[in-house]
Amino acid sequence: MKRVLIIAYYWPPAGGSGVQRWVKFSKYLPSQGWQPVIYTPLNPEITSVDETLLADIPAEAEVIKTRIVEPYSAYRMIMGSKQSTDMKTLMNDGKTAATGGEVNPINNDGRLSLKKRLSLFIRGNFFIPDPRVWWVRSSVKYLKKYLKEHPVDVIVTTGPPHSMHLIGRRLAKETGLPWIPDFRDPWTKIFYYKHLHLTAWADRKHHRLEQAVLDDAAAVLTVTPAVQADYQARTKTPVEMITNGFDTDDFAAEPQKHEGFNVVHTGLFAAAGNPTAFWDLLAGRCARDEEFRSALRIRLSGKTDAEIFEAIRERGLDANLVDNGYVNHETAVREQRSADLLLLPLRQEPEYAMILPGKLFEYLAAKKLVLGIGQPDGACAKVLDETGAGEMYGWEDSEGMESVLDKAWKAYRDGTDPVVPERLEKYSRKALTERLAILLDSVRRAE
Repeated sequence: MKRVLIIAYYWPPAGGSGVQRWVKFSKYLPSQGWQPVIYTPLNPEITSVDETLLADIPAEAEVIKTRIVEPYSAYRMIMGSKQSTDMKTLMNDGKTAATGGEVNPINNDGRLSLKKRLSLFIRGNFFIPDPRVWWVRSSVKYLKKYLKEHPVDVIVTTGPPHSMHLIGRRLAKETGLPWIPDFRDPWTKIFYYKHLHLTAWADRKHHRLEQAVLDDAAAVLTVTPAVQADYQARTKTPVEMITNGFDTDDFAAEPQKHEGFNVVHTGLFAAAGNPTAFWDLLAGRCARDEEFRSALRIRLSGKTDAEIFEAIRERGLDANLVDNGYVNHETAVREQRSADLLLLPLRQEPEYAMILPGKLFEYLAAKKLVLGIGQPDGACAKVLDETGAGEMYGWEDSEGMESVLDKAWKAYRDGTDPVVPERLEKYSRKALTERLAILLDSVRRAE
């Protein structure tokens, strides 16, 4: 069996859509003739834990772990544990653990304390591309020795964190192996990049490293058409796109139906995507329609910013709110399938038009009506339109949002399903892994 070395910072029991992408690839790679060999930290700084993902790791997979040194322990000694958590949040691409705080404080930098702003400046300018850069040298040294005794055919790195790509680039140069960097998010065009307060020197270094990764790879992998087009315009290296998707196995069980009319959101819910016009719409409908008010359940499952809760409560919707907090992937799928309306608010950042959130594809598989709130001409809107799964409206387009809400409410009252998305098979994890295997075979043969 051919072997692929996958270098990933996040791996189960860590949770999140980035983890699911490569766990699911690994699940189906053996059926395509590829054995996954995963290299990951023994002691990563993870933002959430999901033990259920461990069941998807195939018996054929080999998982290698080494200890990583990160800056948080030194910072803790200097600043104390609370400030260390602040730095960890800011350095961890703005994502907190499931126990509290903001989902993404990086794009709230104007309201940060002086210490937090200092942490953000340090994160952007002294740890390039990210705090995991301290793991690069030791990983290359370890993996060179490992590969002499346990050869592989292809190297894959997945980021962010983009330090993983620096490991792959150096390892490929020193071993001659073909290497594919997988960009789950863009590097310098990610929505929070502009909030890092970079010096001109640091900005140039980020761009220089990004370009080197693009130019030195055997092929580049992205998850959205916009990022694929952007990267292909900047390099002669072939740039391929394999989106995120859904695993049919996760949706095999019968759905659990909750009482009432359920408006469901799963995953990270950041203040930058707070759909205030939609909350206003719900509050107005509740004031006019007692039946709607009694039936409405706003079910949030995942890490949610405090501002979201405040906005809901300010509009008198406290009694309609069901906050499940952080849940594992299995529970998130059950919540999606129990929905009468799935809520998909995007962040109010222009760069987010390029993004396809991982939850989008599971929303499609849940076969429930989706209300998207974001860029009507963005990548996400195109998928909703292509599949017939829902509609995307701008953040202030109350009329458009109400049209979708009306469809969902009517279907709820009639006891019918308002939507059955079409053309979904190409987004199944199995089909996507078949495409990945073709890409792996092509760079292997090219070498």
